[in-house]
Amino acid sequence: MNNENNISTNNPDPSRPVRVYADGIYDLFHFGHAGSLEQAKKSFPNTYLLVGCCNDETTHMYKGKTVMTEAERYESLRHCKWVDEVIPDAPWVINQEFLDKHNIDFVAHDSLPYADASGAAKDVYEFVKAAGKFKETKRTEGISTSDIIMRIVKDYNQYVLRNLDRGYSRKELGVSYVKEKRLRVNMRLKKLQEKVKEHQEKVGEKIQTVAMHRNAWIENADRLVAGFLEMFEEGCHKMGTAIRDHIQERLRGQQSNLLENGQGDEDEEYYYYEDDDDYSDDDDEEYYDDEEYYEKGEKNEKEKK
Repeated sequence: MNNENNISTNNPDPSRPVRVYADGIYDLFHFGHAGSLEQAKKSFPNTYLLVGCCNDETTHMYKGKTVMTEAERYESLRHCKWVDEVIPDAPWVINQEFLDKHNIDFVAHDSLPYADASGAAKDVYEFVKAAGKFKETKRTEGISTSDIIMRIVKDYNQYVLRNLDRGYSRKELGVSYVKEKRLRVNMRLKKLQEKVKEHQEKVGEKIQTVAMHRNAWIENADRLVAGFLEMFEEGCHKMGTAIRDHIQERLRGQQSNLLENGQGDEDEEYYYYEDDDDYSDDDDEEYYDDEEYYEKGEKNEKEKK
């Protein structure tokens, strides 16, 4: 209800968009900036978002040195899809005259107080807050220009070497000859340490793999040994059976040969004995026949004489 009353008060013509103004430095434009501008753009159903950006002179005076120039910061804002119009050279502290000049209905920003140019630590948005024209937006946690710069400063040496390797001279980077050499030596040492660490990790992985395989072998050792012994016993049994069968076969062969050789000798001996008897009988008959023949012959001779 309060928003509707504020809209009707600050925007008498409901047919036109509500003109919302947001301002800032927007150095190193990041998604935190874009998020706050998105919130401002979506403050009302029909919003025309104007974004003011301070120039380098004003920014360096009240906030400090920027990384990007004012022209770069203006151009970054123009490429944000939530922005309808960019107002360069925006004032550090806005007043009624500025609001009237740009027909601004509301001013959008986070609720943190920002010191004005008076040095009395007054909030630059105190005026619009009192007039009921302030729309609060939320900051994005974890990202800011200061955080980005802090990261760069923290890793300064790495970024110097990074740019040296990309072709920048040490003079362009504001680095002395001695510092450049020292940075390169330190970087080589760091790379060597990383390689050693990587090698140690690989060795550790291999050790874990070996340990895992060892544990698996231990778990399966009984089963593997039992299986091997079973196969070995079966093989020995088969081998023993084959050897026994071979020996028995040879023994049977030898016995058969012995039996065959023994029968042949007996027949031959019997054959010889039969021949001897026959021969002896024949000789006796012939001997007696000769003697008888001789005696007869002698008798015949005597008778003749």
